[in-house]
Amino acid sequence: MKYYHRCLLGLGLAGSVYLASCSSSTTNETDTMTAAQNATQQTPNDVHSFAKPAEAVATHLDLDIDVNFNEKVLSGTASYLIENKTGTDKMVFDTRGLQVEKVYLGDNQEETAFELGEEQQYLGRPLTVTIKPDTRKVTIKYKTSPDAAALQWLNPQQTAGKKYPFLFTQSQAILARTWIPIQDSPGVRITYSAKVKVPKELLAVMSAENPVEKNAEGVYTFEMKQPIPSYLMALSVGDLVFEKIGPQTGIYAEPATIKAATYEFAEMDKMLVAAEKLYGKYRWDRYDLLVLPPSFPFGGMENPRLTFVTPTVLAKDRSLTSLIAHELAHSWSGNLVTNATWDDFWLNEGFTVYFERRIMEEVYGKDYADMLNVLGYQDLQNTISDLGATSQDTRLKLDLEGRDPDEGLTDIAYEKGNFFLQNIEKAVGREKFDAFLNSYFNTFAFQSTDTDKFLNFLRTELIKGDEQLAKQINVEGWIFSPGLPEGFEAPTSTRFAKVEEAFQSWQNGTPAAQLNTKDWSSHEWLHFIRMLPAGMSQQQMADLDKAFNFTNSGNSEVLAAWFIHAINNKYTTADKALETFLTNVGRRKFLVPIYKALAATPEGKKKALAIYAKARPNYHAVATVTLDDMLK
Repeated sequence: MKYYHRCLLGLGLAGSVYLASCSSSTTNETDTMTAAQNATQQTPNDVHSFAKPAEAVATHLDLDIDVNFNEKVLSGTASYLIENKTGTDKMVFDTRGLQVEKVYLGDNQEETAFELGEEQQYLGRPLTVTIKPDTRKVTIKYKTSPDAAALQWLNPQQTAGKKYPFLFTQSQAILARTWIPIQDSPGVRITYSAKVKVPKELLAVMSAENPVEKNAEGVYTFEMKQPIPSYLMALSVGDLVFEKIGPQTGIYAEPATIKAATYEFAEMDKMLVAAEKLYGKYRWDRYDLLVLPPSFPFGGMENPRLTFVTPTVLAKDRSLTSLIAHELAHSWSGNLVTNATWDDFWLNEGFTVYFERRIMEEVYGKDYADMLNVLGYQDLQNTISDLGATSQDTRLKLDLEGRDPDEGLTDIAYEKGNFFLQNIEKAVGREKFDAFLNSYFNTFAFQSTDTDKFLNFLRTELIKGDEQLAKQINVEGWIFSPGLPEGFEAPTSTRFAKVEEAFQSWQNGTPAAQLNTKDWSSHEWLHFIRMLPAGMSQQQMADLDKAFNFTNSGNSEVLAAWFIHAINNKYTTADKALETFLTNVGRRKFLVPIYKALAATPEGKKKALAIYAKARPNYHAVATVTLDDMLK
């Protein structure tokens, strides 16, 4: 997922016997199912799930649901193949806001007793089902709530085509339980099949093997043969068309968006080739993108086989496609090898940012990747400043018990994780580190892992008793200590050095229009805007805007950064563009800092509330839960 910026993987204490038992890297259904079960046996307690997979665990889901746009509900059945490991008479699923109607056991649909426990903040209610020692199948008949947090129901006016409604899900971190009764922990992996009934004029797609065109019945079937964690369960329904990019790649989008999307993401195949060159074969068959309406709260979501992506990256110049490299990298770090709990989120995101930068370097060169590293470091510095340099939340290994796991979705996991891995690469050399990562992905393929397991693998496979190397890698300083370790060297960029020269010329009095900005990428423009002083005169703002047309930029990253200066300097020329942006864009990365800047003054707070009243229906619950609290 791309929220602040990017993504990573894990560290560990498992013994050599365990490592040997989980080293298979094959991808057929039998082997991956075994891998899923082995991983579950090793999974630590997940404080964000009621499920007890050590006692009874789901291994396969067969989902059969109807999509009702009028009532804004999903209804149907979730049938699970289960393994009763201990002969228990109870099996626990996670739910939140679900109406559970009946539960059945076995193929003969024998009705059984069930109980919904007390509601707990963030977690919802446990669904405890009475089973038998020989139970192999549990079927739950249920219906979602119209305000289910994972489901975003859009009316036609909120779409690009303005003609048909649209639905998409966002299950990460613990929202799958709001649309499916499920063991909602990243430590539990399942295969799944599905049948989804939708209005006949719409197409349904999932994180699975997908159709490429509509059918007359409006009934679609899906299969995901590789085991995945619950947060990667995904569904979208809308007026969608498909365009092929390469042999394994393609794009789903609304007809009004498809042309721009196919241009923007034309280099997907190059990225896939670069990724496979680095860390081995892509194991999910196809890699397709779904371009969502603007209300999608993240940059991208790495749903296997079908990445969900924000239209805010459609910059018309392919300048923001590092996001695609990021989500593609998740096919190895996160999807293939997954954090077992949300305390180990850095294992998903840190590795993915590192891998993303390597893909971008392979495709566009080192100078390009260096710019991304510098921008990432700036984001990391801002996050550490916001959280506090000594905050325990600036450690890679988190403690999120009693809290919404979304609180861990910060640049600590993404960028600090990335710089930790770059530190290891620097210590051992790129060739040796690449071999280590290939071995890591193969050893833990289709499994969930945690910080301890990764650390054990690091020690046995790379450090190998070398005390000097262990000191250079500095596990304690990076993973278990707040902030950045002493002696960390900030990244630099030769291309940004030229931007800094131009900025210095502007500060020394050179008119903005006379600065040498030829062939700047969006990253160079973003770096320039971030360097602008907090306090500027109306004349300075107007001169910059006239020279570079910031207020009317088609690049969302540039716009969002410029709006902060416009707000802080009361540059009212940008007010209309600001309101249009906030009303139409639902990406939380942009919304939170802009609304925060507005809310800093009484006048701005009044403006923020007026815009938010109009814009809120366009935002996903992932964004509104943060903004509601911020704006009270």
